Amino acid sequence: MKNPPPYGVTSVDHALHLAVILQVEGPLTVSEAARRIGVARSSAHRLLSTLVYRDFAVQDEDRSYRVGPVLEIAAQAQSNVSALRAAALGPLRTLVDTLDETANLIIRTGRTVRFIASVECAQALRVGNREGMVFPAHQVTGGLIMLAALTDDELDALYTTAPTNPAEERPDLEKLRAELDAIRRTGIALNLERSERGLVAVGRRVTDARGDTVAAVSVSMPSVRYEPEGVQGIVAALATAAERIHAAL
Repeated sequence: MKNPPPYGVTSVDHALHLAVILQVEGPLTVSEAARRIGVARSSAHRLLSTLVYRDFAVQDEDRSYRVGPVLEIAAQAQSNVSALRAAALGPLRTLVDTLDETANLIIRTGRTVRFIASVECAQALRVGNREGMVFPAHQVTGGLIMLAALTDDELDALYTTAPTNPAEERPDLEKLRAELDAIRRTGIALNLERSERGLVAVGRRVTDARGDTVAAVSVSMPSVRYEPEGVQGIVAALATAAERIHAAL
């Protein structure tokens, strides 16, 4: 279960957010950086300068910033992520307008998932921006959706490899298979405070032109606003968003 630190350092959070944007989306200017994270241009300039100093970013001749040596190798593996995110932003904003809850786009890499786009709703009590965050795939809605796209043999192969992190939590495969079977039947995944206390999420898959699952789109809300009878409307809105993302790809 991942919870925000009680005494988070805002400047560190902003710097990490900018690093994620550079890696996932590509170059940006100081003005664009300031707008994206909601700070003054002078603050954005200081943050980007620090990323340059630590080799997380490089400044080009046109004064825009792009990923530096630290992130460059990983960025090369993200060639399709930028297009996927661009295709999803419009549908995610429409999803937020429709449901007034935070919407996300998630991709899977091995046993983990990353939130590559997140659009917050305007409600005072809301699930915050998840962009750039990484979770174990079996703990979150989007991860379960994408694991459900695997065969039993692929799932076994995925989880039989020894973890690189000794602290990695391994799922109960028998229980996980039963959950994934249910997701295959219904086409949706429901997270009831599984990844974070006080959070509920509903998600469904996004497919490419070949019909392969390439991402998951989800809606996250505080558990106090979750009503089981409202799931049908959420699922319908998610289906529309997934279809629009598919069409844009």
